[in-house]
Amino acid sequence: MPHGDWQKDFLGQAFVALGEVIGSQRGRLERPLTGVPGKRCGTILLLAEDLSNCRDIVTMQLCANKLDKKDFFGKSDPFLVFYRSNEDGTFTICHKTEVVKNTLNPVWQPFTIPVRALCNGDYDRTVKIDVYDWDRDGSHDFIGEFATSYRELSRAQSQFTVYEVLNPRKKCKKKKYVNSGTVTLLSFSVESEFTFVDYIRGGTQLNFTVAIDFTASNGLPSQPTSLHYVSPYQLSAYALALKAVGEIIQDYDSDKLFPAYGFGAKVPPDGKISHQFPLNNNVENPSCAGIEGVLESYLQSLRTVQLYGPTNFAPVINQVAGIAAQVTDGSQYHVLLIITDGVISDMLQTKEAIVTASSLPMSIIIVGVGPAEFEAMEELDGDEVRLSSRGRYAERDIVQFVPFRDYVDDSGNQVLSMARLAKDVLAEIPEQLLSYMKTRDIKPRRADPE
Repeated sequence: MPHGDWQKDFLGQAFVALGEVIGSQRGRLERPLTGVPGKRCGTILLLAEDLSNCRDIVTMQLCANKLDKKDFFGKSDPFLVFYRSNEDGTFTICHKTEVVKNTLNPVWQPFTIPVRALCNGDYDRTVKIDVYDWDRDGSHDFIGEFATSYRELSRAQSQFTVYEVLNPRKKCKKKKYVNSGTVTLLSFSVESEFTFVDYIRGGTQLNFTVAIDFTASNGLPSQPTSLHYVSPYQLSAYALALKAVGEIIQDYDSDKLFPAYGFGAKVPPDGKISHQFPLNNNVENPSCAGIEGVLESYLQSLRTVQLYGPTNFAPVINQVAGIAAQVTDGSQYHVLLIITDGVISDMLQTKEAIVTASSLPMSIIIVGVGPAEFEAMEELDGDEVRLSSRGRYAERDIVQFVPFRDYVDDSGNQVLSMARLAKDVLAEIPEQLLSYMKTRDIKPRRADPE
């Protein structure tokens, strides 16, 4: 039974800054709990300990045999509680298994836990495991306990390890007491958890492509109400978003060359509608030097193309996906930045393109400019519901949507917090890159020594 079904009563609260805990004597800070009117809620003791830089993750599975019967009707409902020992000899809960109902011989599901959570990287540190019988009212019955260590657990990679579950009170009372059952470690495996930085240091290249919405829904560029309107005194909404977001992402692009496209305009010389025209007018080499180069080409395009429509995302997504598909060994990762007013005409084709692209080394950042409601963009950002197309689900969530208006002042011409914008623009890129590498079992290359 999930822990969410256990009854919870509010006992109190305390507000503490992390710096207070770390800066307190011996990393121990005691604070009174408050929040229940007219009642003393007791105190809470906070302990701080430096986490090791161990990034291994353990997956293990356990079962038990002949546990003590605790329920009057039926058998027991056992679950395990894992405790990490602290430097001062106390113990901290680091994991609880699920409850297996009505059995004395439970088999728990495999679970995953970081090694630093289990023992803070100290392989010989004691790991204590308690066995409980679950009760609906929260007064779980103690069946017994046993102790081990990471080093001992890791031996199960080559052999089953059986632990006796002992109840100290029963042991003292009963002369013939043997144990309260046994727990067997069925499997134990370790894998390294790599970080975004590991891949970048190992040589993975990030390649950013920019695509800008040139559709008529943005308004005539010559009109002050247009999102593309450029005055001598301030940047257009698009130019401001491009500059702000571009300056964040260009630090991660090693060659600082950005292929940059426009979509939804009639382009010279024949006035044909294009959904992926190079802003620099160079079909052979659409790359611009730095974000300043993209900005320059964008302003030049505004003077030469006619804003039109429809707003089709799929062609430029498929264009970048085609490039991403050429190198899938983890050495290249592509990020497509789409800046748009959020009115989209080819939703079905865009979903199809994103679902296909989700198996490739690429991510998509959509920056919404202007006052529109962005429901369609929120749908493409599959945080709540995994994106699907014609019964096919996206392999990974690869879209991050950012409404630019949340980061600018009332006049719309100044970014309030570049740090917050940077954090939200890049929030999901590291996890998206890691999910691609992990599903393909691609490990970071070793960084060359300086």
